[in-house]
Amino acid sequence: MVLTLYKLDASPPVRAVKMVIAAINLPDVEYVDVNLLQGDHLKEDYIKINPQHTVPTLADDDFVIWDSHVIATYLINMYADNDSLYPSDPKTRALIDQRMHFDCSILFPPIREAVGPVIFGNDKAFQPEVLHKIQSGYEFTEKFLTGEWLAGDDLSVADICCVATISTSNEILPIDETLFPKLAEWMKRCSELEIYKNENEPGLNIFSQILKSKLA
Repeated sequence: MVLTLYKLDASPPVRAVKMVIAAINLPDVEYVDVNLLQGDHLKEDYIKINPQHTVPTLADDDFVIWDSHVIATYLINMYADNDSLYPSDPKTRALIDQRMHFDCSILFPPIREAVGPVIFGNDKAFQPEVLHKIQSGYEFTEKFLTGEWLAGDDLSVADICCVATISTSNEILPIDETLFPKLAEWMKRCSELEIYKNENEPGLNIFSQILKSKLA
């Protein structure tokens, strides 16, 4: 088994996968940096690996997949000692899947819309309609949080994926704790996890620095 993760640490989806790798204590993963700002993802060698030229991409020997949610659940199913992060119970798993689909369809796209024109263009401010989409994502997440975690009483891969995204959108539109107290408390719980401190926080800081430099 040779596992290789192609990554950019500033990327929320990459950070989600790195947190999963840490959570399941997966050793000996080779990391290859792909600098999107320098166009590494558009080079012929990388496009041969991932025609969509996105990060993260995982190579497990000659088996290659991309999309952070797919990679995260694959690693848990394949290599975790137990299924606590992604339980095999159909109803629990369906709820976790729903939250992850929510992440990729509602939470993450506005981040791309917000930062694309700033980081890759010349915009010096975020578009109001994009900020509204981020706020809407916060509203939904607040409603989902009927317990301590997004999909029940236990931490799951849904929390890991969503906190990588929401911690990033928080850099664009800070969470109002008075409007979203459950979301703010959930963020605090997540930020206290060792996997968050070690695998999300450093890349989040890089993202924040890049964003601030572009907005200046």
